[in-house]
Amino acid sequence: MTGNQNKVEAITSMEQDFTKWYTDICLKAELVDYTAVKGCVVLRPYGYAIWENITKILDGMFKATGHENVAMPLLIPESLLQKEKDHVKGFAPEVAWVTRGGLEPLEEPMCIRPTSETLFCEHFAHVLQSWRDLPMKYNQWCSVVRWEKTTRPFLRSREFWWQEGHTIHETPAEAVAETEQMLGIYADFAEKSLMIPVTKGKKTESEKFAGAEATYAVEAMMHDGKALQAGTSHYFGDGFSRAFGVTFTGRDNTLQYPCQTSWGVSTRLVGAIIMTHGDNNGLVLPPAVAPIQVVIVPIAQHKEGVLEKAAELKARIAKFARVKLDDSDNSAGWKFAQYEMKGVPLRLEIGPKDIEKDQCVLVRRDNGEKTFVALSELETVIPKMLEELANGLYEKAKVNLERRTLRCATMEEIMAHGDENLFVHASWCGDEACEDAMKEKAGLSSRCIPFEQNMPSDKCIVCGKPAKCEVIWGKAY
Repeated sequence: MTGNQNKVEAITSMEQDFTKWYTDICLKAELVDYTAVKGCVVLRPYGYAIWENITKILDGMFKATGHENVAMPLLIPESLLQKEKDHVKGFAPEVAWVTRGGLEPLEEPMCIRPTSETLFCEHFAHVLQSWRDLPMKYNQWCSVVRWEKTTRPFLRSREFWWQEGHTIHETPAEAVAETEQMLGIYADFAEKSLMIPVTKGKKTESEKFAGAEATYAVEAMMHDGKALQAGTSHYFGDGFSRAFGVTFTGRDNTLQYPCQTSWGVSTRLVGAIIMTHGDNNGLVLPPAVAPIQVVIVPIAQHKEGVLEKAAELKARIAKFARVKLDDSDNSAGWKFAQYEMKGVPLRLEIGPKDIEKDQCVLVRRDNGEKTFVALSELETVIPKMLEELANGLYEKAKVNLERRTLRCATMEEIMAHGDENLFVHASWCGDEACEDAMKEKAGLSSRCIPFEQNMPSDKCIVCGKPAKCEVIWGKAY
């Protein structure tokens, strides 16, 4: 078997071993490679191209809402990190430290940023003067390091790529509105670009971000029924501002503390795409973030005029879609399997007989549907087909979400489903002890308190006391 054929050999089926299936796709679709740095991966060109498309769309959405990109240092002095006690306590187990510069020990240990609230606060304290400077709405694209014990490509690694937004505002109401706006942007991006249905909600006290007054999240369901947190947005109030001495002269000429937010998504979204849309032939990519939206595979390319026609089609399609012509000497069958593995939304086949009939074959990656299309209609048909494919991905994911969602009033109802991976909507009294009991008894953690409340019962599902809210419970990555 040749090296090229090895690339497209069968992957483990998701029904047999979902974890192995996921890892097989990460490696065989050429998204990542392992490195000598334990817990870290190389984002290969194809994997990075997906992330790059994610960043392009999101960056445009951020700038459209008045945010500016900045770059903060990689290292944080220990004394700076220690200023916000809840924040440092929450991150302490995951922090990586630098203690030597060159051959000399550092006067003060530096941590490699696990997140950058402290750096932004220091900067805000330097540049903020009066209420006229507000709001300050910044975003940073970077990598961060968190010393995770158990790692998996995209989902949890010691270094990962993300964006972190940090803003300060004159009033609590403005900061809360910012927090909610950014959560809405994440939800829109997930549903309209990644074609992943999500639920917006608030995290419980035990699950909120270290140092935050409130944490909001978008939760998505993966193909196997487990939850993936697809984005978070945090409201800090003025806690960080007070800890770091960030002040401004208010409209009444008094010294005041601004209210702060932060929000972020990461390369974990690539993992979400794999586990929501992928199948046993590999990746299935939403067109919005696919590095290649259409791949042209010439049939009998050694015959006269085939490659020339394929090149002509590529030039036409390049005007409205990301397109690749594979004119390598690999067999057509190998190419079919290769681009299925890579999740390319549409495959265009063109051969001598097609050229005679002035047509081509378009094949959808999601369902394998083949359509004969007149070459004169490509500019109309391809965009329409890409849109239909995207909508099909969303509907399939939505069906999976609905099929695996339960509304339960008693623990007995939950326990009857044994080890199934589900989203369970149940009422909760707000007591952390009941949250812990749910984990212990049913293996389910609180995913979020959904914004749209519809309590299945007026009693807490765990203790039977009066319920305060509906919570979505599930197993999570």
